[in-house]
Amino acid sequence: MATTDTLILNTPRQSTPRAAVWVLIGSSLLIKAAGFAWDFLGYFVSDSLGHGTTVAGAALTCFGIGWCAGLTMAGALTDRFGKRAALTWLMALSSLACFALAVAESMPALLVVSFFLGMTMEIHRPAVSATINDAIDSEAGRTRAQSWLYWASNFGIAICAALGGYLAQHSGYRLLFVINGLACLIFAAIAHRALAPRNLTPCEGASAATYREVFADPALRWIALVAVCGMTCAWGLVSVLPLLMTADNLPPTAYGLVMIANTVTVLALTPPLTRLLVGAGETPKYPIVPTLAVGCGVLGLGVSGAALQHTTIGYALAAGLMVPGEIALSVALAGYISAYAPRHATGRYQAVLSGANAVASLPPLGVALALNAGGRPLVAALLLGTAVVAIVSCRRLHRALPVAAPEISLSSVAPAGNPARSKS
Repeated sequence: MATTDTLILNTPRQSTPRAAVWVLIGSSLLIKAAGFAWDFLGYFVSDSLGHGTTVAGAALTCFGIGWCAGLTMAGALTDRFGKRAALTWLMALSSLACFALAVAESMPALLVVSFFLGMTMEIHRPAVSATINDAIDSEAGRTRAQSWLYWASNFGIAICAALGGYLAQHSGYRLLFVINGLACLIFAAIAHRALAPRNLTPCEGASAATYREVFADPALRWIALVAVCGMTCAWGLVSVLPLLMTADNLPPTAYGLVMIANTVTVLALTPPLTRLLVGAGETPKYPIVPTLAVGCGVLGLGVSGAALQHTTIGYALAAGLMVPGEIALSVALAGYISAYAPRHATGRYQAVLSGANAVASLPPLGVALALNAGGRPLVAALLLGTAVVAIVSCRRLHRALPVAAPEISLSSVAPAGNPARSKS
């Protein structure tokens, strides 16, 4: 049988399962709103400390590598020790990384801290997703909750950009990192209070999945490839646009306006598009694979079109047109976790798909080389080609998905089988 770690009302302080979901979604908004260490790392290293863009680029690369490693660790810890323990200890570790960044100055120290900062900044996602899957019975309900998590994260990012710029100008970067660390500690305390400890029997402990078993699922491998390609297009907003707008001699304020246009569109369109794609019933209105393919196609067209722009208005329009693709991609990935992630491996499944976001954050160097070698047409062609790879891979994903989600666990699946989410 698959492991199920339930939320038990041991004490009056613990929330009901559904209430815990909203508490964690709100806490995720807090973490994103105070995510200054993530957003201002490059500025701090290059401008405030005077190390220049090369060291800043190296720090961001270390951050991305740590991001991949941290999600792998977070998924394993969530599945093995439960959501409460994972969130409490991992968010406390994240706070230490933020405090360390506030005192680091030398290049070696900054590179090490950047790695651990990346390792801890997104480690709450597997545990939050596992809480959603355990607390909500219907597949559509779980998908809607995951979509609200996406909306909350974007709302927090918008707050972070506006508030962080003001605080950095008036109080310096180090205060930002201290605030970020305190927010992580608050999240750890909330998780410890809201979630019940895991009741793990010896039999359940022995059935914990490994990443080798998880990657034996061909559907997960294909959707991970699609996610990497789709996220690469989505990350074009922060990896491609700054390079192109700098080449057009547009000021940083122009890039800020473009990001505001994208974020406002995300906040406005996420609720109605989620209702359209998921519906109000017990099962999602539209299948996962077509939604995923359409989302990647829209992202590819939007970011490749952005590569050919030269004005602030043009970039802003392209950034806004990408939003329906971002939402469709998010809804489809959430739907996959809701329908096909086994209860005792939800953390690892979410870590794999969140890791696609981390992998997609690494290509800026390749984009810069393509821009120098072939100019904007080459950059646009590469980005559009990435979206085409995602769309073609969706066909293989469709073949790999089971017709229905059987009630089986990973331990009962042959190496080439398709594990599905088991119901308690």
